[in-house]
Amino acid sequence: MNLDLNYGVCFLIRAVMARRCCVTNKGVLSGNCVSHAHNKTRRRFLPNLQRVSFMSDVLGRCVQLRVSTKGIRTIEKNGGIDAFLLSSADRTLSEDIIALKKVIATRATAIGAATAAQ
Repeated sequence: MNLDLNYGVCFLIRAVMARRCCVTNKGVLSGNCVSHAHNKTRRRFLPNLQRVSFMSDVLGRCVQLRVSTKGIRTIEKNGGIDAFLLSSADRTLSEDIIALKKVIATRATAIGAATAAQ
């Protein structure tokens, strides 16, 4: 895992290119193709992964992730990437997203302390 904090406009989480959603942990499933004659041949069901940029209000930058379409809907429903990561448990997230969550949490507490001091 390489969390590049000086990437410019977007954070890009560079990880192993596994076919797994980093938010929902959806992965590849296996099953059978069944023909009309009921012949069975093995096949793979791949998750619908998309490379999406989410705007982080705390970081002031974009975060580019490889997420399934269900993960995109989950993040948007919870109010963006910052709110989603801060409200979700670590056991449900991948290691890359946990590292991003720690960066967002430290920046959020620093921003909260700065506004409380004023």
